[in-house]
Amino acid sequence: MAARKMPPSPRAAIRPAATATRTPGHLRATDAQGLVKLVTQATVGVTDIAENLHHSVLRSMGLVCQATDPDAKRSGGISGLVYGSVRGITRLVGKGLDAALTALSPFVDPSSDDTATSSPERLAVLAALNGVLGDQLAASGNPLATPMQLLHQGQLLPPQGPVGGKLLLLIHGLCMNDVQWLREGHDHGTHLAGHLGYTPIYLRYNTGQHTSVNGLELALQLQQLQAQWPVPITSITLLVHSMGGLVARSACQQAALAGHSWLQQVDKLVFLGTPHHGAPLEKAGNWVDVLLGSNRWSAPFAKLAQIRSSGITDLRYGHVLDAHWHGKDRFRRSPDKRTPLPLPDGVACYTVAATIAAKRSPLQDRLMGDGLVPLPSALGEHPDAAQCLQFHADQQFVAYGCNHMQLLSQPQVAQQLVVWLGKSGT
Repeated sequence: MAARKMPPSPRAAIRPAATATRTPGHLRATDAQGLVKLVTQATVGVTDIAENLHHSVLRSMGLVCQATDPDAKRSGGISGLVYGSVRGITRLVGKGLDAALTALSPFVDPSSDDTATSSPERLAVLAALNGVLGDQLAASGNPLATPMQLLHQGQLLPPQGPVGGKLLLLIHGLCMNDVQWLREGHDHGTHLAGHLGYTPIYLRYNTGQHTSVNGLELALQLQQLQAQWPVPITSITLLVHSMGGLVARSACQQAALAGHSWLQQVDKLVFLGTPHHGAPLEKAGNWVDVLLGSNRWSAPFAKLAQIRSSGITDLRYGHVLDAHWHGKDRFRRSPDKRTPLPLPDGVACYTVAATIAAKRSPLQDRLMGDGLVPLPSALGEHPDAAQCLQFHADQQFVAYGCNHMQLLSQPQVAQQLVVWLGKSGT
């Protein structure tokens, strides 16, 4: 009897990027350049906070004439000169360092293939930074901002080597990246490729930007992928974790409006712990904004709570469309007024919710969810019937004794994915 050929391990199959071709260390000249810009902006921002606090104190003592300057935010006299000097010197030094690092970067970091030479540690740091400040990094042209990329076996497309036409697109969540689908030795993409013959494609993107901004970019890139894929595409399945589910829904909606042909090839969409109707932690952050801004002494510090990115504030209610946030103060506490958006038409949609409680635990313990996303939100349930997402009973699965991140590695989840995605038709 011939020996059974063992499939390659997930760690070996996933990332050729983690090979001997990687440059030594994790920090690059372009990273240092981005950090200089970030520190410069942070120093100026803290100076603004300090000056606003100073001004609030003077106003409370009657030393600022509100009749002539009711909304003054800049100090005058010696204080104004000091604050202005700090800002000016900080910007001057920042520009000097930035120019020096720009001149040095071609010599220190000659590789133009960011993906092939990035260590997992560097990618993890950049992913976290982009999750918190990604919108600001992108707006300021900071080189630390993560561009949206589609990857196959750790390399940028077009794919290197043989591929199939049955595609599985995996979209990660907030503050994460494509490499982090590999958790505790398991990767859903590799697992499903071995069991169902998928060709896994991984998305890497800036999770600090609005979900609708990422959705539009994803729709455009998938249209380009369809045109450039080396073999005919027979189907596209989306497997999405956390925020990735909001980005996927946005991409499908914007592709439908634009008449993109790739959407016609999407047959299944599986959500893992997606906050369809928001996450309590972002709502708690919104309360911090309100509490800090309610008192003149603490109001200057409200800016510290507002550092979080557009992507994070989109998680308050689960924003997926431009209309959900455009023209609105994203830090202002307000009711959920989203325009309802149903699941994509003609696509078999499945959802996996998790709870850290045991199956036989009290109801209130089970409803607490996976530690980040409550069960009703992950299952698409909402008090307003118009907002409810219509997942059939056999297209819902609850993973008990499982937290948000364990959705990426739990055997029960992996088994359920094989059952769902092994079905034919929509």
